[in-house]
Amino acid sequence: MFDINQEFIHEFSFSQDEVNRFAEVTGDKNPVHTDADYAAKTMFKRPIMHGMLSASLFSKVFGTLFPGEGTIYLKQSLNFLKPMYVDVKYQAVFTVKEVVRDKNRAVVETIIKNPDGLVCTSGEATVMNPGVIK
Repeated sequence: MFDINQEFIHEFSFSQDEVNRFAEVTGDKNPVHTDADYAAKTMFKRPIMHGMLSASLFSKVFGTLFPGEGTIYLKQSLNFLKPMYVDVKYQAVFTVKEVVRDKNRAVVETIIKNPDGLVCTSGEATVMNPGVIK
């Protein structure tokens, strides 16, 4: 059962190899993500992860963990607030904000925090799962 204020937390990190593969798959080969020498000359001082790579974790969680199998991802807003780096342990926090039982849908706040607890990515998703959200 999905309930208001229900929370799910998932820890994760991505390697530079995963960032490079994401760049290949999407075609976003901006050197700020893949070239340490280039990134060193930017305000970030080292390569940053693609914002959409970090946000793709939301899809993994919704489809496999919370609410899980059978979930249809309908909508997502995103705000990229702080840079994210490879090999850093981040925490994705999912909080149920609204449940529309007659449509088997929920609105879920989606946040990624860095090890200092600062929000790197924030947003809101709408998901549907007739097997769980009822």
